[in-house]
Amino acid sequence: MIMRPGQQLLLPASPLFIWSSLLVALLVNMTQNMGLWGRAAWVPDVLAVVLVFWTVHQPLRIGIGASFVFGLLLDVHQGALLGQHALAYTVLSFFAITIHRRLLWFTVPSQAAQVFPLFLAAHAVEMVVRLTGGAAFPGFWMLLAPVLEAALWPVASVVLLAPQRRAPDPDANRPL
Repeated sequence: MIMRPGQQLLLPASPLFIWSSLLVALLVNMTQNMGLWGRAAWVPDVLAVVLVFWTVHQPLRIGIGASFVFGLLLDVHQGALLGQHALAYTVLSFFAITIHRRLLWFTVPSQAAQVFPLFLAAHAVEMVVRLTGGAAFPGFWMLLAPVLEAALWPVASVVLLAPQRRAPDPDANRPL
């Protein structure tokens, strides 16, 4: 892959780290549901951010199937309409795979602006499924969640790429 000028060469991503970060994000989502306010409509979906991140950076390891399974796990935990999160995460993962090559050419703040419509589409799919199932409209506070998820993108980029960054080598004779 051709890299941008000044972009640091990364080490390969460890599959153990990828899957453990996804499990931690699933646990964070589960604990958000048990908080003082329950599952508020404005709370960002941390699992969606981590799923999109790994789908963009490792599309051969994390894809639509993993997104579907994590969505089903979250549906079962929340007692929601079965398939609500699974469909939203599947759509999210599909769109992330669609733009992953283009997205990596942008800077991290520009990437956050590029993934915002993906998060908005996922929340729209989730809301349509919820309303079709007979639930009440969650309110316009739901529009704040994709904004917060896009704001979490730079944080996720720093935290999830940290194990892959190689230490600066003081040897001037090595090309890498």
